[in-house]
Amino acid sequence: MGILDRVRARQRAYMWSLVVLDSVVVTLAVMGGYLARFRGGSPMGNEIPYTAVWVGLIGVWLLCLRLMRCYDDRVLGYGADEYRRVGSASLRVAGGVAITGYIADVGVARGFLGISFVLGTVGLLTGRWVARKWLHRARSRGQGWSHRVLVVGDPAHVNELVHQLRREPYAGYQVVGACIPDALVAPAPQRLGDVPVVGSFRTITEAAEEVGADTVAVTASSGMTSPWLRRVGWLLEGTGVDLVVAPALTDVAGPRIHTRPVAGLPLIHVEAPEFTGGRKLVKYTVDRAMAVVATLLALPLMAVIALAIKLDSRGPVFFRQTRVGQGGREFDVYKFRSMVVDADRMQEQLAQHNETDGLLFKMRRDPRVTRVGRFLRKWSLDELPQLFNVLLGHMSLVGPRPPLPAEVARYSGDVRRRLLVKPGMTGLWQVSGRSDLSWEDGIRLDLYYVENWSLATDLSILWKTTGAVLKGRGAY
Repeated sequence: MGILDRVRARQRAYMWSLVVLDSVVVTLAVMGGYLARFRGGSPMGNEIPYTAVWVGLIGVWLLCLRLMRCYDDRVLGYGADEYRRVGSASLRVAGGVAITGYIADVGVARGFLGISFVLGTVGLLTGRWVARKWLHRARSRGQGWSHRVLVVGDPAHVNELVHQLRREPYAGYQVVGACIPDALVAPAPQRLGDVPVVGSFRTITEAAEEVGADTVAVTASSGMTSPWLRRVGWLLEGTGVDLVVAPALTDVAGPRIHTRPVAGLPLIHVEAPEFTGGRKLVKYTVDRAMAVVATLLALPLMAVIALAIKLDSRGPVFFRQTRVGQGGREFDVYKFRSMVVDADRMQEQLAQHNETDGLLFKMRRDPRVTRVGRFLRKWSLDELPQLFNVLLGHMSLVGPRPPLPAEVARYSGDVRRRLLVKPGMTGLWQVSGRSDLSWEDGIRLDLYYVENWSLATDLSILWKTTGAVLKGRGAY
């Protein structure tokens, strides 16, 4: 069995494992709904054959998952589309059953159906999440669960696409080779970084077969034309190799992109970022509501932290610092004090020990951090008082990192777009490595959030923040 055959076999095995997992979850959900509604006994005074209802409901549910393409390998393991399809399939089944039952006047217990659908939907989404985490670990370890990608384009764009794909190895795209313009292919073997050049624009199908690629990713090149790209698609027909076109437009999320065919051209329509309107009002309301609940729950913990800080070192419990918020307006951010008093004045003496690039100052072993402060920083507990900033409207729960005025004064070009939205207690920077990120990657993530924010993204980041805090990676 060749490399490509093994990759395809693993992809099929993962898909069938999801089919089995979904079948088990749906069956247990229907059984759980029955037991919860009838307490393990038989429904009294009802002649409906619930065994047939069980079988029919399970079958229709699984069929709807199949029809909604919940097992399409192009959405499995990455992005929100997989969860969206699973949730949509469950809601459609619930709606269809409710309408059918009402029209046909079938007396199936509503409690049984309601409990079954709630248990099943939650169980399916949880099962997909667990399966995805397993798949991500396998992909990150390079265990052969990723698509093998042959990148086609000029050297500069090939290197850029390779860098983009390697930022997130768990997305499942492993670059195994490159094809560059014919004029640049030398007789001797060559490489682009650590990616071998295995062919030219004229030998794409042969190169894909040579390296065992199941995906050809075409990026920009001056010698690339529409007829040429169409012929590449024809050549790959019947080979089982997918053709992917990587546009020059990057860091734009799917909901802002719509493809519109015009005169045979697939025009990509990109919606402008949304900074005002109803969705912003919803975000503002959700922020305030969640901040109120979180503050009430955290008050006992805050009292314990305040006492520990007071007993550990001289100085106030809270640290207040001027930061820059939405529209360049300055505000005071609140944190638990994790450093000695007058730590700001000591920074110039430690400037030569800065371990980050760009405008930030970070040290893994900062001598200004107190014993309690080191513990607080490791678990991000020093940031709990920022809940008060959210309540006051200075910050959001999710957003870019709140910058210092000195940083903003040195902003140039696109970086100032970070100030178009409120800064956040957490964000993509926190769930992607925190202080381990380079300045460039931190800015890229902040700008991506600014351009593509959504309530669903916020909830996803809040969920991931829990895992990032528990791991303690990049916190110092």
